[in-house]
Amino acid sequence: MAKRDYYEVLGVAKTASDDEIKRAYKKMAIKYHPDRNPGDKEAEDKFKEAAEAYDVLRDPEKRQRYDQFGPEGVNGMGGFGGGQSMNMDDIFSMFGDIFGGGFGGGFGRGFGGQGQGYRKPKFKGKDQRLRVELDLNEIVNGTTKKFKLKNDVTCSHCHGSGSEDGKVDTCPTCHGTGYVVRTQQSIFGMMQSQSACPECHGEGTVIKNKCHECHGEGIKQGESIVEVNFPAGLSEGMVLTLEGKGGAGRHNGVNGDLQIIIKEKPHEELLRDGNDLVYNLLLSVPMATLGCTVEVPTVDGKAKINIEPGTQPGTVLRMKGKGVPEVQGYNRGQKGDEVINISVYIPETLSKDEKEAMKKMDRSENFIPAESVRSKIFSKFRSYFE
Repeated sequence: MAKRDYYEVLGVAKTASDDEIKRAYKKMAIKYHPDRNPGDKEAEDKFKEAAEAYDVLRDPEKRQRYDQFGPEGVNGMGGFGGGQSMNMDDIFSMFGDIFGGGFGGGFGRGFGGQGQGYRKPKFKGKDQRLRVELDLNEIVNGTTKKFKLKNDVTCSHCHGSGSEDGKVDTCPTCHGTGYVVRTQQSIFGMMQSQSACPECHGEGTVIKNKCHECHGEGIKQGESIVEVNFPAGLSEGMVLTLEGKGGAGRHNGVNGDLQIIIKEKPHEELLRDGNDLVYNLLLSVPMATLGCTVEVPTVDGKAKINIEPGTQPGTVLRMKGKGVPEVQGYNRGQKGDEVINISVYIPETLSKDEKEAMKKMDRSENFIPAESVRSKIFSKFRSYFE
């Protein structure tokens, strides 16, 4: 069955602002809320439909894709707009966000339903960033490096509990639930909202005898060694994220992440152009005229190439597979080329004998450009302006 247009569901125009969309959803959510329409399947379906529409239109990225491609544009993006089944607890959570808290009392659903579904917090450690410079050889071939990081580590004395003797007490404020309930009068009657307990910060327990080393936090400043595998083909500005390699979380929580930002160290002779490497080869007039064999630098050392007699300035040679590998996608591992741009050096000063020799060559038929050569050079020059 085809989905209704999300703008039509909420009764707003496609040009509606975020506030207009939010107000429209709020109005529909109140009207079709299951607690106001007990046993009404049609009202529940409309409530879900409005929640699905709001979930897409409140998110700028989802909304842009929906406007461009329709419902298929948000498939797989997560949330209700991604073709996933809707959970009523998720809808109530989103509904509660609009009013600044969950519903209880009059609507029968608190934050997690009077404590049901309430999740005690799992503290996450600090994320860290590290800028790493790689040379061209490391980028082309990949590498592994070890780093010593200063970050939060689990306290070895209390093993992360934060307690000197390993004991914790039930929080006297929330009695171990981790949340407190607030009741207030509204236009719908008495309503309740739940929030994390201000004394235990949602944990449900308090520490009276705090660890003398970490002062009850379960973490302290320290150092850790991280080994990072850098795949071949990385480029300037790319970010590698290593989950769980950041700082330790309080009270045996979840470690933060480590983000590594890639910086490329310039090569002395080779330039990078995407996955190709570029080398500018400068030849003398005799070398270009008579042909020769020359060595050019590569990432792995040197390579010999043959210069054909009569090679013209601007000639481009390629050494296949001597470039940078693709780091991701269908062509992962496939290498680019090394591109050799040939230039010819024209001497700025000549001796008397050299000038006489050049004058003799200038009168030679072979030193007069053929019409085909003139046309080729002109076509190449013209292409720069097209």
